[in-house]
Amino acid sequence: MNAPDLGKLGFGGAGIGNLYRALPDGEALATVLAAWDAGIRYFDTAPHYGLGLSEQRLGAVLRDKPREEFVISTKVGRRLEPNGSEGRDSEGFDVPATSRRVWDFSEAGIRRSIEESLERLGLSHVDIAYLHDPDVHDLQAGIEHGLPALEKLRSEGLVTAIGVGTNSAEAALECVEAADLDLLMLAGRYTLLEQPDVPLLDRCVERRTGVVNVGVFNSGLLARPDVPDDAHYNYDQAPPEVLERARALASVCRDFGVELPTAALQFPLRHPAVVNVTAGATSPEQVTTNAARMDEPLPEELWEALEGLRKGAGQ
Repeated sequence: MNAPDLGKLGFGGAGIGNLYRALPDGEALATVLAAWDAGIRYFDTAPHYGLGLSEQRLGAVLRDKPREEFVISTKVGRRLEPNGSEGRDSEGFDVPATSRRVWDFSEAGIRRSIEESLERLGLSHVDIAYLHDPDVHDLQAGIEHGLPALEKLRSEGLVTAIGVGTNSAEAALECVEAADLDLLMLAGRYTLLEQPDVPLLDRCVERRTGVVNVGVFNSGLLARPDVPDDAHYNYDQAPPEVLERARALASVCRDFGVELPTAALQFPLRHPAVVNVTAGATSPEQVTTNAARMDEPLPEELWEALEGLRKGAGQ
Protein backbone atom coordinates (compact mmCIF):
# COMPACT_ATOMS: atom_id res chain seq x y z
CA MET A 1 0.00 0.00 0.00
CA ASN A 2 1.36 3.35 -1.11
CA ALA A 3 -1.15 5.49 0.76
CA PRO A 4 -0.18 8.19 3.27
CA ASP A 5 -1.22 7.96 6.91
CA LEU A 6 -4.83 9.13 7.12
CA GLY A 7 -5.39 8.91 10.87
CA LYS A 8 -8.41 7.16 12.37
CA LEU A 9 -11.01 9.79 11.45
CA GLY A 10 -11.38 11.71 8.20
CA PHE A 11 -13.66 14.53 7.04
CA GLY A 12 -16.08 13.84 4.19
CA GLY A 13 -16.93 16.84 2.04
CA ALA A 14 -20.37 16.00 0.58
CA GLY A 15 -22.23 17.98 3.24
CA ILE A 16 -20.32 21.20 2.60
CA GLY A 17 -21.29 20.79 -1.05
CA ASN A 18 -24.91 21.46 0.02
CA LEU A 19 -26.02 17.83 0.06
CA TYR A 20 -29.83 17.87 0.53
CA ARG A 21 -29.82 21.45 1.87
CA ALA A 22 -28.05 24.75 1.39
CA LEU A 23 -25.32 25.52 3.91
CA PRO A 24 -24.15 29.14 4.33
CA ASP A 25 -20.52 29.74 3.42
CA GLY A 26 -19.66 30.74 6.98
CA GLU A 27 -21.10 27.56 8.46
CA ALA A 28 -19.35 25.39 5.87
CA LEU A 29 -15.96 26.99 6.46
CA ALA A 30 -16.43 26.83 10.24
CA THR A 31 -17.17 23.11 9.91
CA VAL A 32 -13.92 22.47 8.04
CA LEU A 33 -12.00 24.54 10.60
CA ALA A 34 -13.59 22.54 13.41
CA ALA A 35 -12.31 19.37 11.77
CA TRP A 36 -8.81 20.83 11.65
CA ASP A 37 -9.04 21.94 15.28
CA ALA A 38 -10.21 18.44 16.26
CA GLY A 39 -6.98 17.02 14.83
CA ILE A 40 -8.44 15.63 11.61
CA ARG A 41 -5.88 15.74 8.82
CA TYR A 42 -7.56 13.71 6.06
CA PHE A 43 -10.14 15.48 3.89
CA ASP A 44 -12.13 13.94 1.04
CA THR A 45 -14.09 15.71 -1.67
CA ALA A 46 -15.25 15.32 -5.29
CA PRO A 47 -16.40 17.43 -8.25
CA HIS A 48 -19.77 15.69 -7.92
CA TYR A 49 -20.34 17.25 -4.47
CA GLY A 50 -22.26 20.43 -5.16
CA LEU A 51 -20.91 20.77 -8.71
CA GLY A 52 -17.50 21.77 -7.36
CA LEU A 53 -18.74 23.73 -4.34
CA SER A 54 -17.27 21.22 -1.87
CA GLU A 55 -13.84 21.48 -3.47
CA GLN A 56 -14.01 25.28 -3.45
CA ARG A 57 -14.98 25.46 0.22
CA LEU A 58 -12.47 22.86 1.33
CA GLY A 59 -9.69 24.60 -0.53
CA ALA A 60 -10.62 27.96 0.96
CA VAL A 61 -9.64 26.61 4.39
CA LEU A 62 -6.87 24.15 3.59
CA ARG A 63 -4.76 26.31 1.30
CA ASP A 64 -3.92 28.44 4.34
CA LYS A 65 -2.63 25.37 6.21
CA PRO A 66 0.86 23.85 5.89
CA ARG A 67 0.55 21.54 2.87
CA GLU A 68 2.67 18.79 4.39
CA GLU A 69 0.35 18.53 7.40
CA PHE A 70 -2.78 17.24 5.66
CA VAL A 71 -3.90 14.65 3.12
CA ILE A 72 -6.58 15.42 0.57
CA SER A 73 -8.40 13.18 -1.87
CA THR A 74 -10.74 13.96 -4.72
CA LYS A 75 -12.44 11.83 -7.34
CA VAL A 76 -12.38 11.40 -11.10
CA GLY A 77 -14.83 9.93 -13.58
CA ARG A 78 -17.40 12.73 -13.48
CA ARG A 79 -16.11 15.90 -15.13
CA LEU A 80 -17.95 19.21 -14.88
CA GLU A 81 -18.89 21.15 -17.99
CA PRO A 82 -20.72 24.51 -18.27
CA ASN A 83 -24.46 24.03 -18.43
CA GLY A 84 -25.99 27.44 -18.95
CA SER A 85 -29.07 26.37 -17.01
CA GLU A 86 -30.92 28.62 -14.60
CA GLY A 87 -32.40 25.68 -12.70
CA ARG A 88 -31.19 23.73 -9.68
CA ASP A 89 -29.06 20.62 -9.51
CA SER A 90 -31.08 17.42 -9.85
CA GLU A 91 -28.67 15.03 -8.08
CA GLY A 92 -29.26 15.85 -4.44
CA PHE A 93 -27.24 19.03 -3.99
CA ASP A 94 -28.92 22.37 -3.33
CA VAL A 95 -26.88 24.41 -5.82
CA PRO A 96 -27.55 26.18 -9.14
CA ALA A 97 -27.18 23.87 -12.13
CA THR A 98 -24.53 26.08 -13.74
CA SER A 99 -22.51 22.96 -14.58
CA ARG A 100 -23.41 19.45 -15.64
CA ARG A 101 -21.69 16.17 -14.83
CA VAL A 102 -20.17 14.23 -17.73
CA TRP A 103 -19.01 10.64 -17.23
CA ASP A 104 -15.47 10.27 -18.56
CA PHE A 105 -13.15 7.37 -17.70
CA SER A 106 -10.59 8.18 -20.40
CA GLU A 107 -7.02 9.07 -19.51
CA ALA A 108 -7.44 12.53 -21.03
CA GLY A 109 -10.66 13.06 -19.10
CA ILE A 110 -9.13 11.93 -15.82
CA ARG A 111 -6.12 14.23 -16.26
CA ARG A 112 -8.43 17.13 -17.10
CA SER A 113 -10.60 16.34 -14.08
CA ILE A 114 -7.59 16.47 -11.74
CA GLU A 115 -6.43 19.79 -13.22
CA GLU A 116 -9.89 21.32 -12.80
CA SER A 117 -10.15 20.04 -9.23
CA LEU A 118 -6.81 21.66 -8.41
CA GLU A 119 -8.10 24.97 -9.77
CA ARG A 120 -11.19 24.80 -7.55
CA LEU A 121 -9.16 23.72 -4.52
CA GLY A 122 -6.40 26.26 -5.10
CA LEU A 123 -3.79 23.61 -4.32
CA SER A 124 -0.72 22.39 -6.19
CA HIS A 125 -1.58 18.70 -5.89
CA VAL A 126 -3.94 16.17 -4.37
CA ASP A 127 -2.61 13.14 -2.57
CA ILE A 128 -5.23 10.57 -3.53
CA ALA A 129 -7.46 10.15 -6.60
CA TYR A 130 -10.42 7.77 -6.52
CA LEU A 131 -12.38 6.58 -9.54
CA HIS A 132 -15.90 7.64 -8.55
CA ASP A 133 -18.80 5.15 -8.75
CA PRO A 134 -17.62 3.14 -11.77
CA ASP A 135 -20.44 0.65 -11.19
CA VAL A 136 -23.04 3.41 -11.57
CA HIS A 137 -21.81 4.27 -15.07
CA ASP A 138 -19.82 1.43 -16.68
CA LEU A 139 -17.80 -0.87 -14.45
CA GLN A 140 -15.92 -2.53 -17.31
CA ALA A 141 -14.92 0.82 -18.79
CA GLY A 142 -13.73 1.86 -15.36
CA ILE A 143 -11.61 -1.26 -15.02
CA GLU A 144 -10.27 -1.23 -18.58
CA HIS A 145 -9.63 2.51 -18.95
CA GLY A 146 -10.07 4.44 -15.70
CA LEU A 147 -7.91 2.33 -13.40
CA PRO A 148 -4.94 2.03 -15.81
CA ALA A 149 -5.09 5.82 -16.28
CA LEU A 150 -4.88 6.29 -12.50
CA GLU A 151 -1.98 3.82 -12.28
CA LYS A 152 -0.19 5.92 -14.89
CA LEU A 153 -0.78 9.15 -12.96
CA ARG A 154 0.65 7.51 -9.84
CA SER A 155 3.70 6.23 -11.70
CA GLU A 156 4.33 9.79 -12.93
CA GLY A 157 4.11 11.12 -9.36
CA LEU A 158 1.08 13.31 -10.05
CA VAL A 159 -0.76 11.60 -7.18
CA THR A 160 0.63 9.56 -4.31
CA ALA A 161 -2.13 6.97 -4.11
CA ILE A 162 -5.08 5.76 -6.18
CA GLY A 163 -8.30 3.96 -5.45
CA VAL A 164 -11.98 3.45 -6.18
CA GLY A 165 -14.99 4.94 -4.40
CA THR A 166 -18.19 2.89 -4.55
CA ASN A 167 -21.33 1.79 -2.71
CA SER A 168 -21.08 -1.73 -4.15
CA ALA A 169 -19.01 -4.41 -2.40
CA GLU A 170 -19.22 -6.60 -5.50
CA ALA A 171 -17.92 -3.86 -7.81
CA ALA A 172 -15.24 -2.99 -5.27
CA LEU A 173 -14.01 -6.58 -5.24
CA GLU A 174 -13.75 -6.61 -9.05
CA CYS A 175 -11.69 -3.43 -8.97
CA VAL A 176 -9.40 -4.67 -6.19
CA GLU A 177 -8.70 -7.82 -8.21
CA ALA A 178 -8.16 -5.91 -11.46
CA ALA A 179 -5.68 -3.20 -10.42
CA ASP A 180 -2.94 -2.33 -7.95
CA LEU A 181 -5.07 -0.08 -5.74
CA ASP A 182 -3.69 1.64 -2.67
CA LEU A 183 -7.10 2.43 -1.22
CA LEU A 184 -10.75 1.54 -1.51
CA MET A 185 -13.41 4.01 -0.35
CA LEU A 186 -16.34 1.79 0.60
CA ALA A 187 -19.65 3.51 1.34
CA GLY A 188 -22.21 1.94 3.65
CA ARG A 189 -21.29 -1.69 3.00
CA TYR A 190 -19.18 -2.47 6.06
CA THR A 191 -21.00 -1.18 9.10
CA LEU A 192 -22.23 -2.27 12.49
CA LEU A 193 -25.52 -3.08 10.77
CA GLU A 194 -24.28 -4.96 7.72
CA GLN A 195 -21.18 -6.62 6.36
CA PRO A 196 -20.54 -7.66 2.74
CA ASP A 197 -21.44 -11.15 1.54
CA VAL A 198 -18.33 -11.21 -0.67
CA PRO A 199 -14.77 -11.74 0.66
CA LEU A 200 -13.89 -8.12 -0.06
CA LEU A 201 -12.12 -7.08 3.11
CA ASP A 202 -10.03 -10.24 3.35
CA ARG A 203 -8.87 -9.73 -0.24
CA CYS A 204 -7.99 -6.12 0.59
CA VAL A 205 -5.72 -7.39 3.36
CA GLU A 206 -4.11 -9.88 0.96
CA ARG A 207 -3.71 -7.27 -1.78
CA ARG A 208 -2.49 -4.60 0.66
CA THR A 209 -5.35 -2.28 -0.29
CA GLY A 210 -6.40 -0.09 2.62
CA VAL A 211 -10.12 0.51 3.13
CA VAL A 212 -11.42 4.00 3.86
CA ASN A 213 -14.82 3.30 5.35
CA VAL A 214 -17.60 5.84 4.81
CA GLY A 215 -21.33 5.81 5.35
CA VAL A 216 -20.90 4.09 8.72
CA PHE A 217 -24.28 5.40 9.92
CA ASN A 218 -26.13 3.77 6.99
CA SER A 219 -27.82 6.99 5.79
CA GLY A 220 -28.48 8.12 9.35
CA LEU A 221 -30.01 4.91 10.70
CA LEU A 222 -27.22 4.49 13.26
CA ALA A 223 -26.55 8.21 13.80
CA ARG A 224 -28.61 8.63 16.99
CA PRO A 225 -28.63 6.76 20.31
CA ASP A 226 -32.32 5.93 19.84
CA VAL A 227 -33.52 4.86 16.40
CA PRO A 228 -36.62 6.86 15.35
CA ASP A 229 -39.51 5.50 13.29
CA ASP A 230 -38.64 7.79 10.37
CA ALA A 231 -34.97 6.78 10.18
CA HIS A 232 -33.45 6.42 6.71
CA TYR A 233 -31.47 3.49 5.33
CA ASN A 234 -29.77 3.50 1.91
CA TYR A 235 -31.16 7.00 1.30
CA ASP A 236 -34.77 5.89 1.79
CA GLN A 237 -37.20 5.14 4.62
CA ALA A 238 -35.87 2.19 6.62
CA PRO A 239 -38.12 -0.88 6.41
CA PRO A 240 -39.49 -2.33 9.67
CA GLU A 241 -37.09 -5.29 9.81
CA VAL A 242 -34.08 -2.98 9.43
CA LEU A 243 -35.39 -0.66 12.15
CA GLU A 244 -35.75 -3.68 14.41
CA ARG A 245 -32.15 -4.76 13.81
CA ALA A 246 -30.84 -1.26 14.44
CA ARG A 247 -32.80 -0.98 17.68
CA ALA A 248 -31.44 -4.31 18.86
CA LEU A 249 -27.92 -2.96 18.30
CA ALA A 250 -28.80 0.22 20.19
CA SER A 251 -30.15 -1.84 23.10
CA VAL A 252 -26.93 -3.84 23.42
CA CYS A 253 -24.92 -0.61 23.34
CA ARG A 254 -27.07 0.89 26.11
CA ASP A 255 -26.42 -2.17 28.27
CA PHE A 256 -22.74 -1.15 28.25
CA GLY A 257 -23.36 2.58 28.70
CA VAL A 258 -22.39 3.28 25.09
CA GLU A 259 -24.35 5.26 22.49
CA LEU A 260 -25.11 3.55 19.16
CA PRO A 261 -23.31 6.10 16.93
CA THR A 262 -20.13 5.75 18.99
CA ALA A 263 -20.05 2.00 18.37
CA ALA A 264 -20.97 2.56 14.70
CA LEU A 265 -18.01 4.92 14.20
CA GLN A 266 -15.47 2.67 15.86
CA PHE A 267 -16.65 -0.74 14.61
CA PRO A 268 -15.02 -0.71 11.13
CA LEU A 269 -11.53 -0.06 12.51
CA ARG A 270 -11.60 -3.45 14.20
CA HIS A 271 -10.99 -5.08 10.81
CA PRO A 272 -7.33 -5.07 9.72
CA ALA A 273 -8.25 -3.91 6.21
CA VAL A 274 -9.80 -0.66 7.44
CA VAL A 275 -7.29 2.17 7.77
CA ASN A 276 -9.68 5.09 8.30
CA VAL A 277 -13.30 6.01 8.93
CA THR A 278 -14.38 9.19 7.13
CA ALA A 279 -17.56 10.95 8.23
CA GLY A 280 -19.32 13.95 6.79
CA ALA A 281 -20.57 16.91 8.80
CA THR A 282 -22.53 20.11 8.24
CA SER A 283 -21.77 21.88 11.50
CA PRO A 284 -18.80 22.34 13.84
CA GLU A 285 -20.78 20.53 16.56
CA GLN A 286 -21.14 17.40 14.41
CA VAL A 287 -17.40 17.32 13.80
CA THR A 288 -16.45 17.68 17.46
CA THR A 289 -19.03 15.08 18.45
CA ASN A 290 -17.67 12.59 15.90
CA ALA A 291 -14.10 13.19 17.08
CA ALA A 292 -15.10 12.65 20.71
CA ARG A 293 -16.98 9.46 19.81
CA MET A 294 -13.97 8.10 17.94
CA ASP A 295 -11.72 8.65 20.98
CA GLU A 296 -14.10 7.17 23.55
CA PRO A 297 -12.73 3.92 25.08
CA LEU A 298 -15.14 1.02 24.60
CA PRO A 299 -15.10 -2.32 26.46
CA GLU A 300 -14.18 -5.45 24.56
CA GLU A 301 -17.25 -7.09 26.06
CA LEU A 302 -19.44 -4.73 24.00
CA TRP A 303 -18.01 -6.06 20.76
CA GLU A 304 -18.43 -9.62 21.93
CA ALA A 305 -22.09 -8.95 22.76
CA LEU A 306 -22.69 -7.27 19.40
CA GLU A 307 -21.05 -10.18 17.59
CA GLY A 308 -23.26 -12.58 19.54
CA LEU A 309 -26.31 -10.60 18.46
CA ARG A 310 -25.23 -10.73 14.84
CA LYS A 311 -24.63 -14.49 14.90
CA GLY A 312 -27.90 -15.05 16.69
CA ALA A 313 -29.71 -13.18 13.93
CA GLY A 314 -27.94 -15.24 11.28
CA GLN A 315 -26.36 -12.20 9.65
